[in-house]
Amino acid sequence: MNYKDVLKNARENLNGSCRVCPACNGNACAGEVPGMGGKGTGDSFKENFNSLSKCKLNMRVIHDAKDPDTSIELFGKKMDIPVFAAPVSGTTLNMGGKFTEEEYISSVIGGCLDAGIYPMVGDTAVDSFLITNLEKLKEFNGEGIAVIKPWENKNVISKIKLAEKAGAFAVGMDIDAAGLITLALHGKPVGPKTLEEIKEVVESAKLPFILKGIMTPDEAELAVKAGVSAIVVSNHGGRVLDQTPGVAEVLPEIAKLVKGKVTILADGGVRTGVDVLKMLALGADAVLIGRPFVTASFGGQREGVKIYIENLKSELKSAMVLTGCKSVKNVDDRILYK
Repeated sequence: MNYKDVLKNARENLNGSCRVCPACNGNACAGEVPGMGGKGTGDSFKENFNSLSKCKLNMRVIHDAKDPDTSIELFGKKMDIPVFAAPVSGTTLNMGGKFTEEEYISSVIGGCLDAGIYPMVGDTAVDSFLITNLEKLKEFNGEGIAVIKPWENKNVISKIKLAEKAGAFAVGMDIDAAGLITLALHGKPVGPKTLEEIKEVVESAKLPFILKGIMTPDEAELAVKAGVSAIVVSNHGGRVLDQTPGVAEVLPEIAKLVKGKVTILADGGVRTGVDVLKMLALGADAVLIGRPFVTASFGGQREGVKIYIENLKSELKSAMVLTGCKSVKNVDDRILYK
């Protein structure tokens, strides 16, 4: 099986919920929530893709970066490349229903670990989905991160405890899911949090805590004040608020303010190893990738996920050679064309 086979299979298995477009840019699926699209006009999803596409790289070939180091250590775990599979759930709600939640997440977890990176698993309106995801994570010795929706704090904290029992090495909350329509449809509303509420959640966790859904410098500072270990610059894949800027557009200002104070992860529009390198140059320490892991899983299950990650590794390494980057740890905006 190669990646072309994976894409062909995915088109069939996703049952029209995703068209597996040549460029995953949000145009064909605009407004399809539930589904794989962006909310409303789909503009926020499109901007994630477009803002990253507008970033161009300076090619440099007079240097000694002949065998770049793509590895990184985060949350006490070494990774072959600075990439996590983003927490995506809802196979029946959003992905056409060909595979169960259990089948989907097994492929993602297994494929990630086979290829030397780590998965994030999420929860949704159906409580059993999180339980299933954590049970699967436990089968893989807890080698992953659990991300909880911004329910009432009591519920969030109880789910964090479940993640700790499953052996996860970090936990998080995707506060960017506040107002997510798919949850409200199931009578499970979510919402924003005050600084004190975030502090309460952070203090309840025995593991590194990640706050996902930061899109402004002032909220990045508030996250640091709350004591989080990491933030994820994210607009939830453009699925919660129409007309936001793209992640690549807001990332540099956020990084300028909090780089070094907190681990910065970026999630939005990343498709290739070249995109990973761009996000690092814009200020991220690592990235999350969402929709392409759905495609890879539905198109080739565990092997499909591994094939996709191996492609990312190859693309990232090649791009580092051609921009003069010896290590992902010291990539900066010098490689970006201004």
